[in-house]
Amino acid sequence: MFVDQVIEISKSLLTPLIAIVATYIAWQQWKTNRQKLTLERYDRRLRIYEEVRKILSIILRDANATTEDLLKFRTSVSEADFLFGPEIPEYIDEIYKRGLSLWRWNQEYQDHTQETPDGYNHKKVVGEKHKELNWLVGQFEPAKEKFKKYLDISK
Repeated sequence: MFVDQVIEISKSLLTPLIAIVATYIAWQQWKTNRQKLTLERYDRRLRIYEEVRKILSIILRDANATTEDLLKFRTSVSEADFLFGPEIPEYIDEIYKRGLSLWRWNQEYQDHTQETPDGYNHKKVVGEKHKELNWLVGQFEPAKEKFKKYLDISK
């Protein structure tokens, strides 16, 4: 009789124990999936930051970026709208526009060995080219600061 009671109590405790174990396993899976999602989002964000540094490096190296470089950049960071707050896509757009502006001023530039077209203002062209180039090559540190809150893993 005592053995029957122990068996009966064990049977009745087994169902809640199984439920607790199943709940724990489900919670662990949820936690793992959440961490995986966070890691994937981090990787995608880091890739966009690396693309920003890449276009800035091209501009630093060549004092220019081709339209092909800029279009490739624009395509490679198109996901930014969905991964960051609005300040990052706006910043990326500014880099793109200033890169195009630099390219345009470089196309317009004429040195002393070339025939200057009518209405060509060398001082204006050089000044605008210089302004855009200085802004773009000065963006390595500001870019790091802007992306930092999205890439800081210390939290």
